[in-house]
Amino acid sequence: MELAGVSVWPRLEPFLLGALQVAPSTKLSMHYLRRMASYVRTRDGCYPRLGWLMWRHIACSKLQLPEDLAWLYFETFDLLVAYTPEDRLEWAEALSQCSTPKELERQRSKLSVDTLQFLLFLHMQHLNRVSLRTSLIGDEWPSLRSRSPSSADREAKITSQNKNWDDQAHLTFVQSHLSELLELLLEPGQLSGSGQVLRDSQVPLEALHGLSLLLEGSVSRGRSVEPLHRLLSRPPLQAQAGYSKLSRSFGLQQLQQWLHQALTLNPFGISACLRSGKKLAWALQVEGAMKRAKIARNTHMAPPGSKVVLMSQVFKQTLAKDSEKLVGSNLKLHRCTEAFIYLLSPLRSVCLDKCRNSTVVLGPVECSVHMQGCENVRLVCVTGRLVVGGSSHCTIHVLTPTRPLLLPGNAGLTLGPFHTYYPSLEDHMASVGLAVVPNAWDQPLLLGAEGSSLDKGCYRLLPPAEFSPLVVPFKMEGDTCEVPGGLPPPYQEALEARERRVQDWQRTVKEAHLNKEQQHQFKALVEQKFHEWLIATGQSQELDGLILPPAATAPDTPAAGTRANGDHAGQRTRPNGSRPNGSLRHGAGESPITSS
Repeated sequence: MELAGVSVWPRLEPFLLGALQVAPSTKLSMHYLRRMASYVRTRDGCYPRLGWLMWRHIACSKLQLPEDLAWLYFETFDLLVAYTPEDRLEWAEALSQCSTPKELERQRSKLSVDTLQFLLFLHMQHLNRVSLRTSLIGDEWPSLRSRSPSSADREAKITSQNKNWDDQAHLTFVQSHLSELLELLLEPGQLSGSGQVLRDSQVPLEALHGLSLLLEGSVSRGRSVEPLHRLLSRPPLQAQAGYSKLSRSFGLQQLQQWLHQALTLNPFGISACLRSGKKLAWALQVEGAMKRAKIARNTHMAPPGSKVVLMSQVFKQTLAKDSEKLVGSNLKLHRCTEAFIYLLSPLRSVCLDKCRNSTVVLGPVECSVHMQGCENVRLVCVTGRLVVGGSSHCTIHVLTPTRPLLLPGNAGLTLGPFHTYYPSLEDHMASVGLAVVPNAWDQPLLLGAEGSSLDKGCYRLLPPAEFSPLVVPFKMEGDTCEVPGGLPPPYQEALEARERRVQDWQRTVKEAHLNKEQQHQFKALVEQKFHEWLIATGQSQELDGLILPPAATAPDTPAAGTRANGDHAGQRTRPNGSRPNGSLRHGAGESPITSS
């Protein structure tokens, strides 16, 4: 059958943002999803929209899932829905007014999702299911010398093999499960008494809207991208896919055959971006540190929802960007080491993969930030959801309306309140529909493989005594002049107590009545001890990275702190972070704790 240039491919975002990065509960097997598909078609209030209360009843009473997990699936699907920023802010305002669990439940009961799309979303959770043989022993059969992996080893391996960014895995999943996906779209009358698909089963035209959650395509090789149901509204394609005007439906077998022949790799996925995406030119080159970095994007050609920016192997470098090229993109930071990265634009999603000994400060992230396989990373972000798996000794300062999701393989995590700002932060938050309340940063949800529970010892909440706010060391335009929503009272009190100690110290120095020579000696001693601290803690690297090299100001090499092809990061502060009042900014951008 000739398809005349028609291509269909898996959409990026449902797999990237919707598939939880852990093996799903066995209660989401195809056996139970078949039963759920039949149940929702025959119950009032379940089709074509499924409300939270009915889903909770199905999940908790029928599938025996914990309510927290049921809400996690429902909330995750809702994050994929294309609400306007105003709608999201209105929803956040309504949630912030709920003072009791009963009021919160009443508010949640107003939510509903597309029933068929939600069924396919639940089936899609099997993307990260790993076979027993693979999860235990990899690609080879065990030898007599091989040891049995511990449960922690298995959990870490399962978590490290998530396929959310792998467009080839998305295609393979759809190709392998296409018959099951189509089966979930059938009406109960299209199945035999034993639940088997009848040979002459028909897929209703309106049911294809559900499949459009996962598939999109084009008849012009990517020039005009359309969801599947719109693509198959064209009469020539309907004829090829087995559409009957009389029954307003597609023959199941012919539709499945047509899709199999039309399916191809996403032309806007990570593979295409690596192969033919535009390279981002970073102006700041310090002693060749960026030679091995790979930075590419497809934002110049990809439709909304498929914009990708990849940054790999940024090493011993300070990068700062506020760029239109980043706005609304799905960003992946891969194997960045000893780097300080400030990406101060509103983003769609962010993934930190196998990064080490780095600091990452992000603009508001509409959907999710996923930290995977990282070590000793400090992350600062405002996001719709935070997900952490397989990471150790990381500190995360976050503002999020949803509970942070902690997956298997974590150790020594520290969760703290969001503690910084930059001038355009609140405008950026409003543009992606993120508010300051509700804020669930300190209420993590621990989720193990197949819905199991995890040890709470993998994380701690940052003690207020260890808290220091972070200062973004760049001058930018905007009106935000404090941390949005303020700090939680214990942290604000700890900060004020520290400031009082600084004032007491300054008063002690003043009352010492040092002469000029003593003042000079004292100042030199303080500066010596401060620089020793910078070197001992490694903070001097970040301060050094804020200094523009002479080459960066050449006419043909725009400075990283100025606009270059639409990129800018604002003007840097002085290398030592000094201000007009003489206070010193710590190497990690922390608030001043002494003055000269």
